[in-house]
Amino acid sequence: MGNRAGPAAMHNLIPSDTKNTSYGDPMTQAGMVQVGDAAPNLSLKDQNDKTFGLYEQAGKRVLLSFHPLAWTDFCAAQMQSLEENQDRLLSNNCIPVGISVDSVPCKKAWAKSLGITKTPLLCDFWPHGAVAQKYGIFRDGNGFSERVNIIVNEKQRVVFVKIYPVHSVPDIEEILTFLEKEI
Repeated sequence: MGNRAGPAAMHNLIPSDTKNTSYGDPMTQAGMVQVGDAAPNLSLKDQNDKTFGLYEQAGKRVLLSFHPLAWTDFCAAQMQSLEENQDRLLSNNCIPVGISVDSVPCKKAWAKSLGITKTPLLCDFWPHGAVAQKYGIFRDGNGFSERVNIIVNEKQRVVFVKIYPVHSVPDIEEILTFLEKEI
C-alpha cells in the first residue's frame, strides 16, 4: 500500500495491528518497529533549530508522534493535542514530540500559526524521511510517514506502536491511559 502514489494512496489505510510489515523499498527500509524493540536513535532539529536526541532522553518516556505533513488539518489537530496535553504528558514522565518530513523554516512558521510554543516539532527533512524509514513507517509512494504514535520507555525500548488512518487525529486519551497504566 505504501508504494502507491497519488491522492488515492491517502485513502489506503494500514491497520493498527499490522505486524512485521515493511513499507517502501525493502532494500532501504527496515520493517516497522514492534513493541519490545530497541528504539532506533534519532537526532533531529525542531522548529527552533534546537537538536533533540532520543538517547539523550534516557530515564524519561518519549512519545514520538509522527504526522504526514505540516499545514494540513489533521496534522494540525494532532500537534495541537500534544501542546494542549503537554502538562499531563510530562506529569507521566513522557516528553511529547511531533515528527514529519517538513523543514525547520516550515515547522517554525507552522508552530507560530498554531500557537505551539512548548512541543518540539521535529524535522525529518534531510535525508528525506530517514527517521521514518528507520522506524519502518515511511510511505515511499507519498514521500511522508504514516500517522503513528510510538512510545519509547525510560530504557529506550518501544512499548507502544499504533498506526492511525491518515485522515484522522489520534486519540490523546488513549496515550494518556496507556502511560498511566504503565507507571
